[in-house]
Amino acid sequence: GSVWFSSEMKALSDDCERFISFPPGHLYSSKAGGLRRWYNPPWFSESIPSTPYDPVLIRESFEKAVIKRLMTDVPFGVLLSGGLDSSLVASVVSRHLAEAKVARQWGNQLHTFCIGLKGSPDLKAAKEVADYLGTVHHELHFTVQEGIDALEEVIYHIETYDVTTIRASTPMFLMSRKIKSLGVKMVLSGEGSDEIFGGYLYFHKAPNKKELHEETCRKIKALHLYDCLRANKATSAWGLEARVPFLDKSFINVAMDLDPECKMIRRDLGRIEKWVLRNAFDDEEKPYLPKHILYRQKEQFSDGVGYSWIDGLKDHANAHVSDSMMTNASFVYPDNTPTTKEAYYYRTVFEKFYPKNAARLTVPGGPSVACSTAKAVEWDTAWSKLLDPSGRAALGVHDAAYKEKAPASVDPAVDDVSCSPAHDVKRLKTAVSAAAV
Repeated sequence: GSVWFSSEMKALSDDCERFISFPPGHLYSSKAGGLRRWYNPPWFSESIPSTPYDPVLIRESFEKAVIKRLMTDVPFGVLLSGGLDSSLVASVVSRHLAEAKVARQWGNQLHTFCIGLKGSPDLKAAKEVADYLGTVHHELHFTVQEGIDALEEVIYHIETYDVTTIRASTPMFLMSRKIKSLGVKMVLSGEGSDEIFGGYLYFHKAPNKKELHEETCRKIKALHLYDCLRANKATSAWGLEARVPFLDKSFINVAMDLDPECKMIRRDLGRIEKWVLRNAFDDEEKPYLPKHILYRQKEQFSDGVGYSWIDGLKDHANAHVSDSMMTNASFVYPDNTPTTKEAYYYRTVFEKFYPKNAARLTVPGGPSVACSTAKAVEWDTAWSKLLDPSGRAALGVHDAAYKEKAPASVDPAVDDVSCSPAHDVKRLKTAVSAAAV
């Protein structure tokens, strides 16, 4: 039978008998008769590096990675959540843009975009960063119901039933639609930093530098199944291109060659998650970001858009999946059996679009806490009792863990754009066009 290669299941015909999902960095070798890895960087072996921490090298390598991705002849912007990673991307772009040729062509004011429920943590932080950098900021709002209404379309495009990927992909999908409607065709985003530097909150429980380094290697190797899958397909569904400077190969080599001891979270030394990156951009003379933004606690995108988003998804799933359905879940879905009603609901939608076994086997499974791999769940026995990919499952670490209340509402920002398709975006199109003159 024929062997098909495709980045999307939708590209395969219904009668295709065999589907191979390419892992990243591989090619098919007819001589070897199988897949052969061509991308073989030093960190891939997961051996423990020992290079001393050099903040200047980290900063300069990242700036080069960002600037390299500004080669474009179309209107572009930055996805700005107000977290460390996207804020650093926006800051570097903003500094470079005034002197660049592309700035003279499209205008020297950077356009930034953020989405969230009204009053969400990301909206407040993103507006503050945008004001600090002087960008043309577009704040996009969506409601829990609008997100729920888009779920089937989202799952169709991103081709997964992974819970945390769907939670985060939905607001990104809605945001991409609005961005494309404004005439913007390329955006820079901050994916990859948490995997490289151990930025997820569960890394607080890493027992030693060996375990931390091996976990970061596992996370990077699986990016094509999670964050990169989301960033690629949630944007490309609307013809929008996403570029991710943190995943520049040269920058990854520099960051992954560091002695992982410097990535260890040491509260006694004042080191929070991603301290090596924060410290590299902590410039007192010419600050890249406000200090409290530079040291803002990690907030996963699906949490940062508004804590009630995940709560609303769980309520929606509870209304559609009964207890008896969960009791029989292992018989209905013997592979990657869903363990929650939310996961069961996503699985039913996925199977409607992609019913074949080859498709469902492309989606990873296993327990996870705050986006951890199954291996890292072993780091804390208490966390293993709360297997939820939300950052709020990091009990004792997240400032707004599940036992805490969601933050209060914030003042509305400059551009309040509903994610309803019927909303008028003419005024923002005008703003983008004016800046491009």
